[in-house]
Amino acid sequence: MRDFVDGSAFNFEQGQRARKLFAAVVLAALDDAIADDKKYGNGPDQIARWARSRDGREVLSCAGIDPNERVVKGLMEFVAKGVRTSVALSREESERRHAAEEAEAA
Repeated sequence: MRDFVDGSAFNFEQGQRARKLFAAVVLAALDDAIADDKKYGNGPDQIARWARSRDGREVLSCAGIDPNERVVKGLMEFVAKGVRTSVALSREESERRHAAEEAEAA
Protein backbone atom coordinates (compact mmCIF):
# COMPACT_ATOMS: atom_id res chain seq x y z
CA MET A 1 0.00 0.00 0.00
CA ARG A 2 2.82 2.36 0.85
CA ASP A 3 4.38 1.88 -2.60
CA PHE A 4 1.04 2.73 -4.23
CA VAL A 5 0.79 5.99 -2.27
CA ASP A 6 4.39 6.93 -3.08
CA GLY A 7 3.80 6.14 -6.74
CA SER A 8 0.59 8.17 -6.82
CA ALA A 9 2.30 11.14 -5.19
CA PHE A 10 5.16 10.90 -7.68
CA ASN A 11 2.76 10.74 -10.62
CA PHE A 12 0.80 13.72 -9.27
CA GLU A 13 4.01 15.76 -8.94
CA GLN A 14 5.05 14.83 -12.48
CA GLY A 15 1.63 15.90 -13.74
CA GLN A 16 1.91 19.23 -11.95
CA ARG A 17 5.34 19.81 -13.46
CA ALA A 18 4.03 19.04 -16.93
CA ARG A 19 1.10 21.42 -16.41
CA LYS A 20 3.50 24.19 -15.38
CA LEU A 21 5.61 23.52 -18.47
CA PHE A 22 2.59 23.90 -20.74
CA ALA A 23 1.51 27.03 -18.84
CA ALA A 24 4.93 28.48 -19.63
CA VAL A 25 4.30 27.74 -23.32
CA VAL A 26 1.00 29.65 -23.10
CA LEU A 27 2.80 32.61 -21.49
CA ALA A 28 5.43 32.54 -24.24
CA ALA A 29 2.69 32.53 -26.89
CA LEU A 30 1.12 35.56 -25.21
CA ASP A 31 4.46 37.38 -25.19
CA ASP A 32 4.98 36.56 -28.87
CA ALA A 33 1.51 37.88 -29.70
CA ILE A 34 2.19 41.07 -27.73
CA ALA A 35 5.44 41.54 -29.66
CA ASP A 36 3.56 41.00 -32.93
CA ASP A 37 0.95 43.51 -31.83
CA LYS A 38 3.59 46.16 -31.17
CA LYS A 39 5.42 45.44 -34.42
CA TYR A 40 2.63 44.60 -36.88
CA GLY A 41 -0.60 45.46 -35.05
CA ASN A 42 -2.12 41.98 -35.35
CA GLY A 43 -1.38 40.46 -31.92
CA PRO A 44 -4.95 39.69 -30.81
CA ASP A 45 -5.66 38.01 -34.15
CA GLN A 46 -2.47 35.95 -33.87
CA ILE A 47 -3.24 34.66 -30.37
CA ALA A 48 -6.83 33.90 -31.37
CA ARG A 49 -5.65 31.95 -34.41
CA TRP A 50 -3.18 30.02 -32.25
CA ALA A 51 -5.68 29.32 -29.47
CA ARG A 52 -8.27 28.04 -31.95
CA SER A 53 -5.76 25.83 -33.76
CA ARG A 54 -5.43 22.16 -32.90
CA ASP A 55 -1.98 22.69 -31.38
CA GLY A 56 -3.15 25.68 -29.37
CA ARG A 57 -6.16 23.81 -28.00
CA GLU A 58 -3.89 20.90 -27.05
CA VAL A 59 -1.41 23.16 -25.25
CA LEU A 60 -4.18 25.00 -23.41
CA SER A 61 -5.73 21.70 -22.34
CA CYS A 62 -2.39 20.37 -21.11
CA ALA A 63 -1.89 23.60 -19.16
CA GLY A 64 -5.21 22.99 -17.41
CA ILE A 65 -7.09 25.69 -19.33
CA ASP A 66 -10.39 24.87 -21.00
CA PRO A 67 -9.91 25.97 -24.64
CA ASN A 68 -13.31 27.57 -25.16
CA GLU A 69 -14.28 30.81 -26.88
CA ARG A 70 -14.42 32.73 -23.60
CA VAL A 71 -10.75 31.88 -22.99
CA VAL A 72 -9.85 32.97 -26.53
CA LYS A 73 -11.53 36.34 -25.96
CA GLY A 74 -9.69 36.73 -22.66
CA LEU A 75 -6.36 36.00 -24.34
CA MET A 76 -7.17 38.53 -27.05
CA GLU A 77 -8.02 41.19 -24.45
CA PHE A 78 -4.79 40.46 -22.57
CA VAL A 79 -2.74 40.88 -25.74
CA ALA A 80 -4.61 44.07 -26.65
CA LYS A 81 -3.58 45.62 -23.32
CA GLY A 82 0.04 45.18 -24.37
CA VAL A 83 1.43 44.34 -20.91
CA ARG A 84 4.09 41.61 -21.05
CA THR A 85 3.32 38.53 -18.98
CA SER A 86 6.38 38.96 -16.76
CA VAL A 87 5.20 42.46 -15.85
CA ALA A 88 1.55 41.50 -15.49
CA LEU A 89 2.42 38.69 -13.08
CA SER A 90 4.78 40.79 -10.96
CA ARG A 91 3.88 41.93 -7.47
CA GLU A 92 4.43 45.61 -8.31
CA GLU A 93 1.98 45.50 -11.22
CA SER A 94 -0.58 43.70 -9.09
CA GLU A 95 -0.28 46.32 -6.34
CA ARG A 96 -0.50 49.15 -8.89
CA ARG A 97 -3.68 47.70 -10.42
CA HIS A 98 -5.21 47.14 -6.99
CA ALA A 99 -4.44 50.75 -5.99
CA ALA A 100 -5.96 52.02 -9.25
CA GLU A 101 -9.13 49.99 -8.66
CA GLU A 102 -9.44 51.37 -5.13
CA ALA A 103 -8.93 54.92 -6.44
CA GLU A 104 -11.71 54.39 -9.00
CA ALA A 105 -14.06 53.01 -6.35
CA ALA A 106 -13.48 56.02 -4.08
